[in-house]
Amino acid sequence: MKNFLWLNHSFNSFLRQIVERAMQRINLSHFRKKALQYRPVFRRFLTRLEKNPPIGLNKLAAEADRNLWKDIDCLSCANCCKTMSPTYSATDIRRISHFLGIKQKEFIKKWLIKDLDGDWINKSLPCQFLDLKTNKCSVYEVRPKDCAGFPHHNKRPMVEYMDTFKQNIELCPATFKMVQSMKTSLESGVGSRESAF
Repeated sequence: MKNFLWLNHSFNSFLRQIVERAMQRINLSHFRKKALQYRPVFRRFLTRLEKNPPIGLNKLAAEADRNLWKDIDCLSCANCCKTMSPTYSATDIRRISHFLGIKQKEFIKKWLIKDLDGDWINKSLPCQFLDLKTNKCSVYEVRPKDCAGFPHHNKRPMVEYMDTFKQNIELCPATFKMVQSMKTSLESGVGSRESAF
């Protein structure tokens, strides 16, 4: 019995080390260089998908998304919170203000500005609610809908959101990995295609 317990403990310890290594903080400098290097290739790939979507594109995207989260933990990165602002709807502003115990006007005055499209966004980056030491959001339970949906991999049909994917491959390691996985699958013949790339 002692041997079994020792073996079980050793195996669990081994698994924990693997997960911890996989979930180490993402080197954002390295990611940015890699994203810049692959940006033209991935953008051309996404444009081809948009113009001539293969059969089963949404299924392929869902599978690529499901698989990538085994290796990526948003808390190891938080690049979205550091480099982008969500848009805040009136409902978001009301909900977050209530959570913080302040008036909506105070919330807006303190943290938000209107962008050129008339949407409320953060005055500055990184996001005021991001703890830079832990990469955790202080309003996570009531975060903006835009944040809750990020990186928007589940928006369907995928072809209608190609611009989002094209933007996010440079900002989000998960989107980068998803597009990379889809490209590899389609070019190796794993996915069904109506036309050759």
